[in-house]
Amino acid sequence: MNKPQQLRELLSQAVPHLRHHPEALHIFVENGNIIATAAKGNLSYEYQFNCIIVVTDYRAHADTLIVPILGWLATEQPELLSNPDKRANGFKFRAELINHTTCDIEITLALTERVKVSTQDGQLTAEHLPEPQFDEAGDYTLYVNQELTPWPPIA
Repeated sequence: MNKPQQLRELLSQAVPHLRHHPEALHIFVENGNIIATAAKGNLSYEYQFNCIIVVTDYRAHADTLIVPILGWLATEQPELLSNPDKRANGFKFRAELINHTTCDIEITLALTERVKVSTQDGQLTAEHLPEPQFDEAGDYTLYVNQELTPWPPIA
């Protein structure tokens, strides 16, 4: 899995508290699933997991953690922002107020990573694929029941 390490690097660089106190950042992976279909003998799969980010003894506003994560999600897990079903539970948090100035913050992100498995020179190779990028203004041809349908759909 690559995304937990990407988040560690992002937060370590973007959040001053974590630059000065790297020991305050803890990242865990929970509830992991491997989704593979073995369609036509293909061994490609997808990781599905919760990435748990814990920041301890935090003195700054939670916004300084949330905003960099939102920026990262926009390219690395965009459906958590754009899909109403995924965004309802895909980005959660909780906080423990330690005293008047510090808190521990736990953030849970429902993440996925696609892995393409192929054979090269008789060896299996795993390649982590980037998130698909869709051009929302693109010109798509959509067929429904073999009938050309306008896209985007008109009401």
